[in-house]
Amino acid sequence: MSASSSSAVQEARRALAVRLREMRRASGLTTGEVAARCGWHKSKTSRLENARTPPSDSDIRAWCAACGALDQVEDLLAAARTAESMYAEWRRLHRSGIRHHQEAAVPLYERTRLFRVYCSNVVPGLLQTHAYAAALLSAINRFQGTPDDGCEAAGARLSRSRVIREGRHRFLLLVEEAVLRYRLTGPGPMTAQLDFLLEAMAFPAVSLGVIPVSARRSMWPLETFMVFDEERVQVETLSAEINITAPGEVSVYLRAFDQLQRMAVYGDAARRLVLGARATFE
Repeated sequence: MSASSSSAVQEARRALAVRLREMRRASGLTTGEVAARCGWHKSKTSRLENARTPPSDSDIRAWCAACGALDQVEDLLAAARTAESMYAEWRRLHRSGIRHHQEAAVPLYERTRLFRVYCSNVVPGLLQTHAYAAALLSAINRFQGTPDDGCEAAGARLSRSRVIREGRHRFLLLVEEAVLRYRLTGPGPMTAQLDFLLEAMAFPAVSLGVIPVSARRSMWPLETFMVFDEERVQVETLSAEINITAPGEVSVYLRAFDQLQRMAVYGDAARRLVLGARATFE
């Protein structure tokens, strides 16, 4: 997890822990008394109050009952789920395959007006062909040890990506040049994928930039991330999806995207880089 993403998650967890501590103090109870009423060891109360252990739903209900504040249960449960949804392990999200996770994102994609996407490792999902997506998603399934539904998940991804051609959306997409050359599938599918990138460059709503390997960098390569309008950032790490909504954290990614965008080439210069990569697969 990046330092920025980690701080957002930890801040949400700390805020919840502070609310638990304030509730205990307002009730006039000590940590030991709360532990006794809940049937816990005293150390658990301390861990919860100091955000060292995230509370379960049953922990929150027991805490509120001990403090005589059952009217706050639902509010605290919602806060806990928000904090935990910021950091979602891929193995949990994909436990029954990847297709369901792709489908769950459709409402977010449909309501977003401006997408900012930076990819340092794969072709942006919004521009993936079925063959490329199926190969990638199957590889992810194998690595995670989750059910391999790569073909079905690829279909769901392409269905989700229909926003590229529909509605009033805009897409600012950036890829590192190396992405064009990574051999994630066979030569034929890779060639078809690069051909589609060339086609997508002509889409009215799409601005596709390529950051050349030779570019003088003012920003180092980052983890893949997407900014939905200016309200949410999704960061993809090896183990988890990070969802960031805190305005200060979102602004960090907006600033990074702006710097990355300044290093990219567009139009004919970008096409030449794609064609150069395409020639390596022929």
